[in-house]
Amino acid sequence: MSEFIVNALFAGQPSPLGPRGAPSSIVKEPVSQLTVHTHKTDEDLQANKRLHGGPEKVIHQFSPINYFTLKKHFPEGDFAPGTIGENISVDGMDDATVFIGDIWRFGEVELQVSAPRAPCNKINQRYTIKNLDRFVGERGITGWYYRVIKTGVINVGDDVSLIHREDDTVNIQTLMQCTHIKADKALAKTLSQLVILDDEWRQKCKKIAG
Repeated sequence: MSEFIVNALFAGQPSPLGPRGAPSSIVKEPVSQLTVHTHKTDEDLQANKRLHGGPEKVIHQFSPINYFTLKKHFPEGDFAPGTIGENISVDGMDDATVFIGDIWRFGEVELQVSAPRAPCNKINQRYTIKNLDRFVGERGITGWYYRVIKTGVINVGDDVSLIHREDDTVNIQTLMQCTHIKADKALAKTLSQLVILDDEWRQKCKKIAG
């Protein structure tokens, strides 16, 4: 099974963002640990609880390698681990190698990959770069959300290991690109039949498949 290390953890509080000053928690600071419950962590608070947080989106992970892609295409951006709003950063885990339904152990905590992060304009506002959300969606580098299987505390430096992967699943990058670019109807039809996908993502794929 795959073995990695927690490189960094991040948490934030709601604060004004963008021209209208709408509350957002995309701006986060490094923390030494995350205290993980079934619906939340103690350290990280969401501003819009309709779209963020809850049992299917307790924790967001983003691959640090994606920041190299962002820097290459948008050199004016202030890109660094933690800046896109993720809670966890682990070298070696990325959107192409993490699959829906994966169960990963982070120290004493067990998390299951629930869905990709759907990019929104808060990403554009965070970096003041127009259409950056569209770019990360089309590249399939949005990161992913976890639901909690086993609660506990995740610490920086904890071991990370894959303990289960479904036989019939899809990686984060493929699913995101399929639903964002909307060009491959055959793939969308196949993905719409995956039991491991939640209703929201199956419906997205069904709509594209026609």
